Amino acid sequence: MAENLRVGLLGLGAIAQVVHLPVLHSLEGVELAGVCDVDRSKATAIASRFGIPRVYKSDDEVFRDPDLDAVAICTPSYLHHTQTIAALQGNKHVLVEKPLAIKADDASAVLKVAEGTDRKLMVAMNNRYRPDIQALRPFVKGGELGNIFLVRGAWLNKKVRVVRPTWRHRKETAGGGAMMDLGVQTLDLAMWFLDFPQARSVFAHMHPGEGMEVEDSAAVIVRLQNGSAVSLSLSWGLVAERDRHYMRLLGTRGSGNIQPLAVYKEIEHGMLDVTPQVPPGRENMYTASYRDELTDFVQTALGNRPYSPPAEQVQLMKIVAAAYQSDRERREVEL
Repeated sequence: MAENLRVGLLGLGAIAQVVHLPVLHSLEGVELAGVCDVDRSKATAIASRFGIPRVYKSDDEVFRDPDLDAVAICTPSYLHHTQTIAALQGNKHVLVEKPLAIKADDASAVLKVAEGTDRKLMVAMNNRYRPDIQALRPFVKGGELGNIFLVRGAWLNKKVRVVRPTWRHRKETAGGGAMMDLGVQTLDLAMWFLDFPQARSVFAHMHPGEGMEVEDSAAVIVRLQNGSAVSLSLSWGLVAERDRHYMRLLGTRGSGNIQPLAVYKEIEHGMLDVTPQVPPGRENMYTASYRDELTDFVQTALGNRPYSPPAEQVQLMKIVAAAYQSDRERREVEL
């Protein structure tokens, strides 16, 4: 492997242009070596703007290129599992935007391939890297909040009318709506705080989106084998002045919250505010989380950080599948 990690970018939509390209372009130890998109003129223009030497004509060219060490996959969700498998088989490290696959069986197939290679696979769950999340997690891991018996998470996006549906609004290409788009990350974060215990059952209610094939809102309750629960509220249709994104952890000896960051512990005669101070950074938390995530991916691929395959993503997608089944059948689904 070269001294720098030579990275190719597959898919040049909003997330790639807003986050992946500028962050990777600025990271030490990274060489942005090529880009690929179905819109070749867009790919050519972006490559010129960032000084990227190669524009690939097809996905296969990316996977076969021996001069690439890693691939960042930012394509529509239904392509993730096949492209990730092809990249791994092409001897590439892979960072793939969530979800790893829109079906649990496909996620399991990807993990099987990854575990049979010496390449590193990471799923882009950037919320785990937020500065406020990083400040809150030690309280949970250290047991300072007691037993976490309920995690309540919400990701509610301000309503934007869909004039022209995109791949995100079609079941075949997205796998689902707000649950697949917002719920996968929110559920991942909640389960990550709890170290991914086994789920026992799922109940969900979803609201169909206007002018789209998928749901625009969902309410989900996940009962866990350890007696705890996760509750999610998700929507693309919030009629309000701005988005709402929060998570609250309720424990037997304390609680934690983001946004805003707040941590409280029970003491003998009341409550103690132990909220840590997170120094303001030069970037907003969204950009900072991606910068830390991409840095982690690069350093892991270079062999400078420990690695374990993202096996938890299989259970995650089983819970998501159970949520859709629960909504269809109007019942709680056992896992």
